[in-house]
Amino acid sequence: MAKNRQDDMLHIAADWWVRLRAPDASADTMDQWLAWTQEDIRHLETFERVNELASRLDSLDTLSRQSLIKAFAQPPAPRRPWLPLAAAASVAIVMLSGAMYLAWSNREGGVHTRVYNSAIAQNRNITLSDGTQVALGAASTMTTQFSQGQRRVDLKNGEAFFQVVHDHSRPFVVRAGDISVRDIGTAFDVRRTGERVTIAVTQGRVEITDVNQKPGETKSGALEVTAGQLVSYDPGTSSMTVGSITPEQATAWRDDRLEFIDEPLSVVIANLNRYSTRPLHIADGDLGKLSYTGSIRTDAIDSWLDALPQVFPLRVSNEGNQVILSDVERAPRR
Repeated sequence: MAKNRQDDMLHIAADWWVRLRAPDASADTMDQWLAWTQEDIRHLETFERVNELASRLDSLDTLSRQSLIKAFAQPPAPRRPWLPLAAAASVAIVMLSGAMYLAWSNREGGVHTRVYNSAIAQNRNITLSDGTQVALGAASTMTTQFSQGQRRVDLKNGEAFFQVVHDHSRPFVVRAGDISVRDIGTAFDVRRTGERVTIAVTQGRVEITDVNQKPGETKSGALEVTAGQLVSYDPGTSSMTVGSITPEQATAWRDDRLEFIDEPLSVVIANLNRYSTRPLHIADGDLGKLSYTGSIRTDAIDSWLDALPQVFPLRVSNEGNQVILSDVERAPRR
């Protein structure tokens, strides 16, 4: 009996996990979930287990996630009791099949925390609690932590465009890896590819700081960037370069077009993978160092791939459900 009750509790927790991410999730849904967690301390503990599992699944590469889904989604045998694994399957499938948001809310200590996610090939528009508008790019994750004294956003991966509601008493700061971007009444775009970060300002100005300078290095202070400027942070050299960009280029991804200015091909491919239903892989490391400048439509990635060998000395081949970019000297697989 105890085992069945534990399974039922896990099932209910997984159901709440999904309901909180529904596009029509309301404040009433949140209040009902909070009431459920307060009924029994085990409810919150069980929900945390589901949330942790979901986070682990989200960190897997695409092929691993697909393998897990295939394994989890096997139809159960007749009369077989419900297993916790079924909840994992439900969580994984929902996570990967649609855009989701509102992964966690913590009201303790006066800090309100939320996690927002988007699925592959799906951008999402979000309004934060302070009225700030955020356009979240495909396959992106960000966490917000709002309190009476500050507004902090942590961009875990992907891209986001912020139109910030200015509040002098509560600074708005975006953290992306080693880079911190402090708003000074503005609109700006942040893209994080691994530890590489680009910031494009379309209105107003921001202060950009490297928060992870090594001991002994001279602090250069914050870099102030104004509208029309683009800052690129290279984690390999821990350096920032400043260039120019138009507002149309900075937000082109919102109109299904990715813009790259003198960026490594590895960065280009990583960002295309946020919009491609077929994973793209670079087989030879040296190819990833090639510099690329240009525009790529996210609804015409295949056409771009077909033309790529005319630009770079590489071969594009289809292997199963993935696309491989390899050196022209590499012998094709048989």
